[in-house]
Amino acid sequence: MDTTDVKDASRRAGDHPALETAARVGYAVNGVLHIVIGVIALQLAFGSKGKSADQSGALGSMADNGFGLFMLWVAVVAWLGLALWQVTEAISGGWETSDRLKAAAKAVVYLVLSWTAFKFASGKGSSSKSQTTDFTASLMKQPAGQWLVALVGLVVIGVGVYHVVKGWKKKFLEDLETHPGEWIVKAGRVGYIAKGIALVIVGGLFVLAAVRHKPSEARGLDGALHNLLGAPGGPVLLGLVALGLIAYGVYSFGRARHADV
Repeated sequence: MDTTDVKDASRRAGDHPALETAARVGYAVNGVLHIVIGVIALQLAFGSKGKSADQSGALGSMADNGFGLFMLWVAVVAWLGLALWQVTEAISGGWETSDRLKAAAKAVVYLVLSWTAFKFASGKGSSSKSQTTDFTASLMKQPAGQWLVALVGLVVIGVGVYHVVKGWKKKFLEDLETHPGEWIVKAGRVGYIAKGIALVIVGGLFVLAAVRHKPSEARGLDGALHNLLGAPGGPVLLGLVALGLIAYGVYSFGRARHADV
């Protein structure tokens, strides 16, 4: 089987209705995740000290009741399907190399999400914050570890800036095959900018951890939002970012329907 055959097989797999449906459901579940994180962050802005305002806090909240647990199992399958669809795009897509790499990176992200959802659905979930700290500590023990941690931070900052630009210029519309309507566009614009800001802070914490040689400084999204809360006007700023994350979730539902899959 040559390269052309592999691309053709991958294209056929990507166009299969079952995989396309799984991808769309995956985007919708991604919307649920961001809305739950946004609600937890909003509660934090109002003084609540409940669950972590990150992926583990959101998935843990979903695991607390029967319907949420059912949604977790749906998420496992849907995110796995979305990851496989991204793999087919990385193999068969007729884009530039950067686009193929982006699709491959997204495939990894959704595979990790699927595995994480599986662990929470199985009752074996763990804190994202501790995972981030452990990862940073392990990386810092490697040769040139501080530089590697700083590099991770700069990459995350770059991704955050990319999200802000994508939202501001409405470039996310390029991911859709049909126009989703003005309300979804507004939600997408606000959502991408808010998510980008949060990622920039997350990346900044990695850089800070490298500079101070303290892995505990890298605390993921929950740590970033707590840092934002501690800034001047923190509750207002955190509330705005929380609403932005909820807006991103709303956009994700629109994307589930209008995505180019």
